[in-house]
Amino acid sequence: MSYISDLSIAVICSSNMNRSMEAHGFLAKKGFKVRSFGTGEKVKLPGTSVDKPNVYEFGQYSYDDIYNDLSNKDKAYYTQNGLLHMLDRNRRIKKFPEKFQLCTERFDVIITAEERVYDQVIEFMESKEPVHNQPVHVINMDIQDNHEEATLGAFLICDMISMMAQSKDLDNDIDELLHDFEVRSQRPVFHCVLFY
Repeated sequence: MSYISDLSIAVICSSNMNRSMEAHGFLAKKGFKVRSFGTGEKVKLPGTSVDKPNVYEFGQYSYDDIYNDLSNKDKAYYTQNGLLHMLDRNRRIKKFPEKFQLCTERFDVIITAEERVYDQVIEFMESKEPVHNQPVHVINMDIQDNHEEATLGAFLICDMISMMAQSKDLDNDIDELLHDFEVRSQRPVFHCVLFY
């Protein structure tokens, strides 16, 4: 498969459900080489009450499985709150929610959707000894975990990645690119460079 850019991109939220999947789908449609992940202990989705979330193990439940489980529990409720629609989109993009800490692939750019996830990615990356001396740009842009914000966030992430894809020397240009992006989008971003 040929991509519009050589950049290898990972988009990460906590459960690999909403924000990372919306961005994954959007970037893939635009022709970018992208994967998505979660960093949480488990996949968590809201339940019918605040104290009863739906919790699934990474790697054991496909988006299909979760869709069917919620349909069986309360189809009307999970249709109304948008979870079944979200899961339907997810299962058209890939089979399973994936946990970032279990991935062995190397990326050029990792984008996280909230500061806590950014911290988890950095902590995980720093816990491993670098062996390839390959830099990875880890960037955070806070995106609220709801449908509207996930859609807007996916658009902004695609805009940011498009700017990066046009750079001839990303390592050299990234600070300026991110500054321009922050000014244009009115969204603050964090950035650090780690090594594989």
